[in-house]
Formats: sequence, structure tokens, C-alpha cells
Amino acid sequence: MKTSKERVVPYITRDGSTVRELMHPSVHGNYQQSLAEARVKPGCITRLHKHRLTEELYHVISGAGLITLGTEVLQMKAGDTICISPGTAHCMKNTEKQDLVFLCCCSPAYSHKDTELL
Repeated sequence: MKTSKERVVPYITRDGSTVRELMHPSVHGNYQQSLAEARVKPGCITRLHKHRLTEELYHVISGAGLITLGTEVLQMKAGDTICISPGTAHCMKNTEKQDLVFLCCCSPAYSHKDTELL
């Protein structure tokens, strides 16, 4: 199966980021994971949240910012990847003057029901 970013309508997730689901079981028929492109506007921060079941990988494509990961705050820039374990509180803050854009791979696939705002 193949998808095209231009054909995917973006939406806002519970944490406040704008997301395009590039591949998701509920839409594309894959089984175990989802892949999305997320955007955080300059000066904005996503809401602190966690996922009970989902492990996430974030890979920054462009821009830079800070990720809160449990009690740590780490710098993220283009080319950096981070793993977020299930149950770990996290949020992304854009510290630049351009959009912070990152890929988010979720396993199992992203679900609003598995997102707990803190």
C-alpha cells in the first residue's frame, strides 16, 4: 500500500499538534503501527500527555525544540530521534521561528483513547 502526504487531511490531536496520518490501520489497512507527520508552530508547546499502551518514536525533520520526557528536558533538532516508552509523560516545545516538524511512529497505532492529558 502507498499513501501520499498531499492527499492526507491534517487534524489536531488531543495534545494540540497538527498531524497528518501518513499511514494508519483505520484508514490504510496496515496492522500494528502508525506513522504521522506532526507540526508545532513557533513558540508553541504540545500539552503534556502520556500513552498507556503506545511506544512512540519521534524523528525531527526540520526546526528545533525541547522535549520533556518524564523528568528530563532534552534539546531536539533536525536529524534527532527519540523513543518514548509507554506511560512516559511528554510534550514538545518549538523554540525556533519556523515550524517544528517531526515524524511520529506509534506502535500500537495512535489512538485518541490511549492519550491521557496531564
